[in-house]
Amino acid sequence: MHTWHWQTWQDLPYLTCSLLNSFPHGFFTQQCSPRPPAELIEAVQPQVEVYRVRQVHGNAVLTPTEIDSALQQTTESVPETETVELPPADGLLTERGAQAVWVCTADCVPALIADIKTGQVAAVHAGWRGTAQEIVPQAIARLQQQGSQLEDLRVALGPAIAGEVYQVSTTVAAQVGATVVKEVVADTNADVDRVLDALNQLPDSPLLRDPEPGRARLDVRRVNALQLEQLGLAPEQIAIAPYCTYQHADYFFSYRRDRLKKVQWSGIVSTGD
Repeated sequence: MHTWHWQTWQDLPYLTCSLLNSFPHGFFTQQCSPRPPAELIEAVQPQVEVYRVRQVHGNAVLTPTEIDSALQQTTESVPETETVELPPADGLLTERGAQAVWVCTADCVPALIADIKTGQVAAVHAGWRGTAQEIVPQAIARLQQQGSQLEDLRVALGPAIAGEVYQVSTTVAAQVGATVVKEVVADTNADVDRVLDALNQLPDSPLLRDPEPGRARLDVRRVNALQLEQLGLAPEQIAIAPYCTYQHADYFFSYRRDRLKKVQWSGIVSTGD
């Protein structure tokens, strides 16, 4: 069983996961806000390169080289008086050691991925839209292109809104859930109800009942875990934080709870050459 541990930096709490013990990392709390990754990295591993992106709820995954290239092109076309915008993406993966990749979340899933053999890592922002577009498998596909083997990967899914309090439309639930019942979706007649029925039949289903017609409760982290297992990762390669951003108001921002655009950051540092 993977364990999650509270750490402190400057008396501020953040979480780490035993699954990623050999990688400097952290899932930071609202207490650490509004500090950006450039400051938070001091808690994890100082003096490494820090990368983040402009998150857009898609499934693009970028490397530091791609981020730098996009920034260079933007800088050349933007007047000096204007702020240069980060490239749009929702996942980042490293290319060598001493690179830190960061994502921010409020209720969405922060996924930190590490390769225990190559030392490369990825950070992913997986909301329901990104999960419906399989952003975590997308990040893993890019790691595989860099030489990763599935059995060497470790994935920690950090604090996010829990299924029992995450009410969505049945249409959204079906759209996200369709990624893990593809045999049903392959049937051209597969409607929302058929997808939901198939999800209900899964062991430890990510779909929970909701008393309101046309609504469902959806466990997005469980969908991500199922996507990973269907890729070929073993359950012991995956850890899910026992914290809900909506229910643990003392530690985490929740957009669903507060309707405020505030976030917490999660980051991980690559090792090796």
